[in-house]
Amino acid sequence: MASTVVSGSAPTPIPSIEAGSIPNLNPNATLYGYVPTLWICALFIALFSISTLLHIYQAAKYRLWWLYATIVVGGVCEILGWSGRLWSSKEPRQLNPYLMQICTTILAPSWMTAANFTILGIIIRLLGSQYSWLSPRMYLIVFLTFDLVALVGQAVGGAQASLAAQSGNDPEPGGNIMKWFIVIQLISIVLYALCAFEFLLRYHLNKPVRSKPYADKPSEDEERVGHRVMDRGIQLMIVGMGISTLFIFIRSIYRTIELSDGWSGRIITTQLYFNVLDGAAIVISMYAINICHPGFLLRDNARTMGKKPKPAIIEAEKGEKGEYAVNVTPNDAE
Repeated sequence: MASTVVSGSAPTPIPSIEAGSIPNLNPNATLYGYVPTLWICALFIALFSISTLLHIYQAAKYRLWWLYATIVVGGVCEILGWSGRLWSSKEPRQLNPYLMQICTTILAPSWMTAANFTILGIIIRLLGSQYSWLSPRMYLIVFLTFDLVALVGQAVGGAQASLAAQSGNDPEPGGNIMKWFIVIQLISIVLYALCAFEFLLRYHLNKPVRSKPYADKPSEDEERVGHRVMDRGIQLMIVGMGISTLFIFIRSIYRTIELSDGWSGRIITTQLYFNVLDGAAIVISMYAINICHPGFLLRDNARTMGKKPKPAIIEAEKGEKGEYAVNVTPNDAE
């Protein structure tokens, strides 16, 4: 229970270690600087739960197991984070739900960006790696390494901030660690977007970085334009991936500014900013991939990571009895 000190005749509550004790926090204030609104927390739990369950179903239906280790994990983190905020709506001075929501909502988008990095690698394989400075494999290695470093750094910062808050010390040093690793995540998203833009521009202008033979016989349209045709599925996948990445980027900018402003600053203590620029932004990001899903837009290419020929080509090979051979070159297996 919180103890009190007497100032004149009016007792003032002092936060206990159990309830949390952040330096410079007004004894009558909550850890957030506000009380999280119960119905908003419940709404976000519902939205994230629906999206995550859809992703679980879609990943199983299309056998895209890599989605479980990326966007599904991110969705679970968001559910846990908003559950912590729901708990805080009832007990706003309790430390455990406060720390729970900080750590999980900070980490969740890193798993989602990993899914977008993977999708870009698949699209590069499908449209032609000759338009890319990096091979699809190198894209995954480089950007997933960025993502892993950002994820681990944010986790370490979150743990340090949590331990400091639990012991009644200043969580600012841990917050600074989280901030700088969110900046690393921001840099990786910017580089990823620039690489994707350059790849698509080179594809559109048919200006390859290097020559590369077709892995399979091109269609008449492909022969006419000089490169593989971007079908409607790939176009919609790029739109969905772009929307998802944009809102993760917006959220990352917000969290960087929030942590730079301090744990008792105006930004972190304004609920509306968090609800819109973190919660709503990540909801849009997740549903963008639900709607523009690689399973039904990229079909088997999403399952095989773009390494195998399209099903239509395989069927043509079977039906036409060797009219042309479907060969996957070593470069396509990159």
